[in-house]
Amino acid sequence: MPRSKRLPAAAGGGRRSGGGGSGNGFRPPVVLLLFFFVLAPLLVLAARRSTRTIVSPDQTGSPNFSSKKATDWREQLVIQHLKPILTKEVIEAISASRHELGQWSLDFLRRNHVSSSWQVDGADHASHNNLTVTDTLQNASDAEKISFKMGDDALVGSLPTSNKDSKDNLDGHQLPDSPAKVARRQLREKRREKRALELVQQDDVALVKLENAAIEHSKAVDSSILGKYSIWRRDNENENSDSTVRLMRDQIIMARVYMVIAKSKNRLDLYQELLTRIKESQRAVGDANADADLHRSAPERIKAMGQVLSRAREALYDCKAVIQRLRVMLQSADEQVRSLKKQSTFLSQLAAKTIPNGIHCLSMRLTIDYYLLPPEKRKFPRSENIENPSLYHYALFSDNVLAASVVVNSTIMNAKEPAKHVFHLVTDKLNFGAMNMWFLLNPPGNATIHVENVDDFKWLNSSYCPVLRQLESAAMKEYYFKADHPTTLSAGSSNLKYRNPKYLSMLNHLRFYLPEVYPKLDKILFLDDDIVVQKDLTALWSVDLKGNVNGAVETCGESFHRFDKYLNFSNPHIARNFDPNACGWAYGMNVFDLKEWKKKDITGIYHKWQNMNEDRVLWKLGTLPPGLLTFYKLTHPLDKSWHVLGLGYNPSIDHSEIQNSAVVHYNGNMKPWLELAMTKYRPYWTKKQLHWLKKF
Repeated sequence: MPRSKRLPAAAGGGRRSGGGGSGNGFRPPVVLLLFFFVLAPLLVLAARRSTRTIVSPDQTGSPNFSSKKATDWREQLVIQHLKPILTKEVIEAISASRHELGQWSLDFLRRNHVSSSWQVDGADHASHNNLTVTDTLQNASDAEKISFKMGDDALVGSLPTSNKDSKDNLDGHQLPDSPAKVARRQLREKRREKRALELVQQDDVALVKLENAAIEHSKAVDSSILGKYSIWRRDNENENSDSTVRLMRDQIIMARVYMVIAKSKNRLDLYQELLTRIKESQRAVGDANADADLHRSAPERIKAMGQVLSRAREALYDCKAVIQRLRVMLQSADEQVRSLKKQSTFLSQLAAKTIPNGIHCLSMRLTIDYYLLPPEKRKFPRSENIENPSLYHYALFSDNVLAASVVVNSTIMNAKEPAKHVFHLVTDKLNFGAMNMWFLLNPPGNATIHVENVDDFKWLNSSYCPVLRQLESAAMKEYYFKADHPTTLSAGSSNLKYRNPKYLSMLNHLRFYLPEVYPKLDKILFLDDDIVVQKDLTALWSVDLKGNVNGAVETCGESFHRFDKYLNFSNPHIARNFDPNACGWAYGMNVFDLKEWKKKDITGIYHKWQNMNEDRVLWKLGTLPPGLLTFYKLTHPLDKSWHVLGLGYNPSIDHSEIQNSAVVHYNGNMKPWLELAMTKYRPYWTKKQLHWLKKF
């Protein structure tokens, strides 16, 4: 019987056959449903797993080609969109870092993109103990790769929570870092070092720029205020020659701060370590003022001190405690500086005003020899010239025999007619015999010498002389002899130069009584005992003073040595009568017209101002301030070539100015007969003395 034709199952439209037939009529739909609902998801899951396996790094740590191809188009798309925003340098840096360090993420930047200059000891350990989600996933991935080798049983319940846990399996075996991790770590370290070097170089360049700008700015500052000094002056060619020294000293200061805090908090371990580091750094620094003077162990000491300071900062830092301790240290250092400055001032004054042993012994021997002479041999020749007003008369008030001899001898050596010169020397009772004996043994040629004792001037007493009355007062004795007692009126006064013993001597104030000392003279030339004469001074007697009393060389230059430097212009008596910008002048070589002196009662003017200054409210002690007041608008300026000053304190006087000057003046503390004299200026004084001794 022929076979009947059957329609395909698809064409049957799911038409069911008769009731007792076989199941061939409904099998195709079940297969399709089984495929779509069971097998298809399994295939998709398998495909995803294979895709992840392909993208993940291989055993060498580098992604394979399919992963790179899957991510490059996304990165290129992002960079393409960021080009209008980021600069070319930033995009190149991103690309370079991507090739070196792999994919970037916020966690990566937060953990690793930090300059090495901010890294401290223990930072790596801290970062390992604070892992981000990215680290956890990475460790999980590493563990998954390890599971292919060791089996899944080794990873049961071992999802890593730290780097250390991720490297240790349950058997206790530590797994070495993969070559990829080692390579990435080395790249990170190199990049940090490079970045730190760049920051240091940028800091150096910025510092040099700032200093150069400051130096240029200092050149434009008014020299009348700063003079030849400048706070930005370069002392050395290397501007940072002491940077390491300053760093070590700063470290020592901070270590002392933390050492006190550590002791207060009972951290004896840190206390002992800080104490040890301080001693080591102090030995390395020593007395060095420049980096070249440091001990060769200085770099190691800096590194060791930096490490312990880092630990101390982490454990002990308390802003309030640190500030309080620094304030205490600053106050202590300030008190120490004031004390040392006061001591230095006292010692410099003592060295400047103390008579050297050689001069003191010379004076004693000359005194003994003088009083062993018979009375007839104690007289000087040509005593008739003493009151002759037609001759050239000099006034010299001194207690230094050697200094007075240089003044007299240098004047006579340069005089064209020595016989017409008369020298009036006034000294105290202690040096009277020595002064006479010196010039009796060393007569100044044909010149006339006249030596007097200030104690023989009976008219010079406290009832007539205000300054003598003030010097004998209890307040003045307290000022001089009880200055160190805090209960005295002089407590708090720090300017020791005004407590110089010379201000107690009437020899210093005798210059205001010239007409009383020499009543028969019309004109006299006053000389200090710390000058050297280099030219003939005869022409000074013919200078027209134009009705003034005093002829002197003015000393003001720009804003220096004007009246406001010497006088208290906050006092109404001073402010009302004097100009603060009036030009000052100097004692040392002064021509005085004694006729005009008497007419204008110069001594009476001096007495008036001296009485007003009994409490030292108008000026401190000395003779120049009252001289400026007394001869105000009565001083005729002489040519500057007659008198050059500053050889006792100014090391930068021009050599030609000294050579062309008629008189050189060693005003200041560095007198030429002292050891502290400036060597470059001393020959002007010694050659006159030696030449005179050889000649006579």
